[in-house]
Amino acid sequence: MSAPTREDRRRVLDLAAAASRTDGATSLSEDAVLRLGEGTEGGSGVQHLLRTSPEGELAGYAQLAGPAGAPEGELVVHPAHRRRGHGTALLAEVERLAAGAPVRLWSHGDTPGAAALAERHGWRRARELLRLERPAAGLADLEVPALPADVRVRPFAPGEDEQAWVAVNAAAFAGHPEQGRWTVRDLRARLAEPWFDASLLLLAEGPEGVVGFCWMKLEDGHGELYVLGVAPGHAGAGLGRALLVRGLRAVATAPAPPARVDLYVDGDNTPALRLYARLGFDRAAVDVQYAAPTG
Repeated sequence: MSAPTREDRRRVLDLAAAASRTDGATSLSEDAVLRLGEGTEGGSGVQHLLRTSPEGELAGYAQLAGPAGAPEGELVVHPAHRRRGHGTALLAEVERLAAGAPVRLWSHGDTPGAAALAERHGWRRARELLRLERPAAGLADLEVPALPADVRVRPFAPGEDEQAWVAVNAAAFAGHPEQGRWTVRDLRARLAEPWFDASLLLLAEGPEGVVGFCWMKLEDGHGELYVLGVAPGHAGAGLGRALLVRGLRAVATAPAPPARVDLYVDGDNTPALRLYARLGFDRAAVDVQYAAPTG
């Protein structure tokens, strides 16, 4: 369908909020929420599926985006309308739209209902995204690692650093299915969000330009490591840890610091998991991505 109407977006967000409260997890990702204003027109390729109950209420929502040959998306059913076939109907429509492509869908919070739905229809568990967290107390006292001699850290400059940030992000996440595809437009959408604070987006700059960054998010008393990236030529030299500690200290000393800080990391990213564990982060939740049956 085309981009949802304003009323449709409100209904989807209300549904997502109800599911989040019930499941104890954010039921739609930030990317999915930002894409609520996009449709298939204009080449964006975003598909929105709204499932209505016999009473006219929004019972479920699914979204597909990404490359045509490997679409990804999210599916959520309102808690009051579960176990009534709405998830099955949405899943069937997702498979129809994918037309045999290797489509994947996220289940935020790894809910039993999503696991059962996936099992019934032959979808397999393909990826885990872990949410780690730790108290903000003590972050301001972390020892600050030294930087390489030719690298300095400075805040992001809106209107000047967009292209450089996108380039190093693409290099750092070349193998990542979502993060590595960010464009200047994707970046600017986040720079326009009320929570954006340029002082919490730290850039590491060397003689050749930007070589890494640590982006912290602070919103409604909640702190998050939003993105941490290092250019491949500078990986393995401690720059990621040096940036991360500076970012954590920055969010911990903000005018209204959070009580806790969390982050998301792929469950098979062993080096990152070790780094975060050394800094006191513990596993708090897991999101699961399911892959459609093939062959």
